[in-house]
Amino acid sequence: MEQRIGSSSKPLEGAGFDPAFIPGLTSPVSGEPADAEPADAEEPLAQEEAAEAAPEEAETGADEDAAADGPVFEASDRRAKIVADAKGVRLSLDEERCEFGWDEIGAVETESPRFGKRFTITVHTPDRRWYPIEIEAAARANFKEWEEQLDAVLDAYFEESD
Repeated sequence: MEQRIGSSSKPLEGAGFDPAFIPGLTSPVSGEPADAEPADAEEPLAQEEAAEAAPEEAETGADEDAAADGPVFEASDRRAKIVADAKGVRLSLDEERCEFGWDEIGAVETESPRFGKRFTITVHTPDRRWYPIEIEAAARANFKEWEEQLDAVLDAYFEESD
C-alpha cells in the first residue's frame, strides 16, 4: 500500500475541527447541551473527583499487572511517550492521548533516522489511518534497544490476521 503525504491527499473532514472525530483520541462528546445546569451542583464535583481518581488508580494498577504478565515497552522524552503492553499501545504527545487495543491495530512500524536522534513509531489501523509519534533519544544507541523491546512486545501480543 502506498501512502502519500502532501497537497495531493485530501484532509479528513472534521478532524481539524473536532478532535473527537479521530477514534481513540478522546472520549465521545456527551449528548447533554453545554449550557444545561446540573440539578445538584455538589454532586457533579464529587463525580469529577471520583472520575479523576479512578484513572490514576487504574493506570498504576494496570501498569503493575501488565509488567507482571509479560514484556512491556516504554519510551518517552520531554513531550512524547509510548507504552506498549498486554492491553495495547498508548501514545501521548503533550496533553493529547490515544489508546489502541491489539484488536484495533493493523501494523506497528518503526523508523530510525540516518542522522539525528528522533525515533519514529507509527501505529496503523485497519481502516487505513496512521498515528506517528517521534521520541527523542538521549543517544542513538537507544534505537537498537527500543526496537528489540518493541519486537518482544509485538511478538508476545500482536497477532496478524489474514
